[in-house]
Amino acid sequence: MQILSEGQTVRHQQYGLGTVTESNVERTTIDFDNHGVKKFVTSIWTAELVGEPPEGRPTKRRARRKPAKK
Repeated sequence: MQILSEGQTVRHQQYGLGTVTESNVERTTIDFDNHGVKKFVTSIWTAELVGEPPEGRPTKRRARRKPAKK
């Protein structure tokens, strides 16, 4: 597997669809829709590339808000 661009969509056999959040020669980090963030060794992991990286700067997901204290 090659180094991926931030924002690309991949499909992993075990974890399903996810979005690349970081990728370099050592590690690739994917934020999966149903399983959260997972890190893989770039040289040995496998996944199907589903989408091209978005044009321009990738948008980050909004963080969840903590409930207000009563």
